[in-house]
Amino acid sequence: MSSIFNIGKTALNAAQVGINVTGHNISNANTQGYSRQVIVQATAQAQNWGFGFIGQGTQIDTVKRVYNDLLAKQLNNSQSISSAINTQLSNINQINSMLADSNAGLSPAIQDFFKSINDLSSATNDPASRQAVISSGEALISRFQSLGERLQEMQSNVNAQLTTSVATVNTYAKEIARLNETIDAAMSSTGQPPNDLMDQRDQLVLQLNKEIKGTVVVQDGSKYNVFIGNGIPLVSGLKAYSLATINSPTDPSRLAVAYQSGGTTSLLSETSLQGGTIGGLLQYRSQSLDTSQNTLGQIAIGLAQSFNTQHQQGLTANGTPGGNFFNIPAPEVNGSSRNTGNAEVSSGIVNANALTTSDYRLRYDGSNYSVTRTSDGVSQSFTSLPQTVDGVSFSIDSGSMNSGDEFVIRPTANAATNMSMAISQIANIAAGAPVVAGTAASANTGSGAIGSVRVDSGYASAPLTTPFTLNYTGGNLSGFPAGQAITVTTASGSTTYPAGSSVPYTAGASISVAGLNFSISGAPANGDQFTVSANTSNASGDNRNALQLAALQTGKTMNNGTASYQDVFNQLVSFVGNRTRELQVTGAAEDELLKQTLTTQQSESGVNLDEEAVNLLRYQQAYQAAGKVMQIASTLFDTLLSIR
Repeated sequence: MSSIFNIGKTALNAAQVGINVTGHNISNANTQGYSRQVIVQATAQAQNWGFGFIGQGTQIDTVKRVYNDLLAKQLNNSQSISSAINTQLSNINQINSMLADSNAGLSPAIQDFFKSINDLSSATNDPASRQAVISSGEALISRFQSLGERLQEMQSNVNAQLTTSVATVNTYAKEIARLNETIDAAMSSTGQPPNDLMDQRDQLVLQLNKEIKGTVVVQDGSKYNVFIGNGIPLVSGLKAYSLATINSPTDPSRLAVAYQSGGTTSLLSETSLQGGTIGGLLQYRSQSLDTSQNTLGQIAIGLAQSFNTQHQQGLTANGTPGGNFFNIPAPEVNGSSRNTGNAEVSSGIVNANALTTSDYRLRYDGSNYSVTRTSDGVSQSFTSLPQTVDGVSFSIDSGSMNSGDEFVIRPTANAATNMSMAISQIANIAAGAPVVAGTAASANTGSGAIGSVRVDSGYASAPLTTPFTLNYTGGNLSGFPAGQAITVTTASGSTTYPAGSSVPYTAGASISVAGLNFSISGAPANGDQFTVSANTSNASGDNRNALQLAALQTGKTMNNGTASYQDVFNQLVSFVGNRTRELQVTGAAEDELLKQTLTTQQSESGVNLDEEAVNLLRYQQAYQAAGKVMQIASTLFDTLLSIR
């Protein structure tokens, strides 16, 4: 009789456990990271009665969670990618909005500045026109500085976000290690899985992947080992390691991510930290923010240097040679904090036309110096310094480099923020040309005529001190400045003649000598003369240099003569806009993939309230049936007692 009671009791207990588990599922239907739990029920061991085995009811082997390891890995990976893209997108949107603003962008300031130059060329004696040039130049500088400072703020914001995200990663790592210990202790003592704790740990891993991509490897069936980057352990069993943010060895203003283990802090390569907020921030900084900052600086330097060069070729209202119109900041040079030598390295902008948007890494291996363009890894090796690469000079002012020493040179990074005006007086604007227009002798009998004379960048270093007169004889021109080679450019090409040569005459050909450019047209007669002399009496009313300054707006003075200032800025706006759009499209796709992966995972592991309601009815009926078995056993027992 007792066996019937025991069978009913086991059935009653099983139904009760089923109701409890189902109720637990229902109560956690909206709990983030919760996995649906089910009971694993089996028959109790049967008893041999001689005539055969009779079952002893049922037993609960375990309560397990419905968990798919493959789907969990897919969800973690998708979460990591989605977080990285959305981090980049939220940050680059700020750059895109700033550069694309038609009112606050750089284009209006450049246009206003050159409009004032054009106005000056029409009224070089007008003080108001000259003051407008100074004012619009200051406004242009202010716009460069404003944009540069905003980009520097974004660099600081990246540092702040990295610090916050690294602290969050460390918190998650410690909590995962703590749960490893708790789960391992629970399984060791009971042999049963603590499902709720395991769900908490998996949810922490998912949250960790929002910050950085983490790969989980299970150890001893219960403990999680979590690896980041190129197999770097963040959690190893019961031990948690930590990350830290430190100043970059070659740029104190820039935070880098480091790994801490046993009292040692090791700098991690940015390319090894993929996924999550940290990976997204590092990728955004290196691929978008640095490029934007460097390109803005490239435009500032390109405009300032080309304008200064042409300004130096002119004459001020006082008849003196023009000086610098803008002050150009020197490249930023940062020596590594790990250097052992005492070298003082300097850098300068030699040719803004050849300038790129890259930073450079200068290293010494004990015998050779290498200059590496960080944007594409192209490196050049030299046995000595100074050297010039991409229009940037590299030299050692004092001391010496030891083997392994390195410096990072940033030619354009902070140029926009640090550039300034070099003149403030309207009389110092060099609107006039340093030479007068070429004149033909009054005694000439031919129809030859010399056009206006322009100067190039080489004129200011050796200005014309005395006039020179060209003589036409027998189809040749002679009388060029002594010691100066002559270059003649025609439709068929350019030819350079040695100093002192008689040059064959070609009507309309461009002639360059001693930093001067002019042409002679028509048909000169033998004995005709043409004179070129310095401008000594009409500097204030001359507008020829102002016209050449105005022409710089559309001149191809950047990227090795292939682009104007506006072209380079348009390319920057296009780059940022295209990158933003790419991230929007990719981000939307990854968000949808994350949503689908989560839906798939929840379809298996999530709680379905309809299903749980059915389970409640099923276990309720099982409970009632088990009670009926016990009631029958009680009735039979009462019958036996009544017989006595």
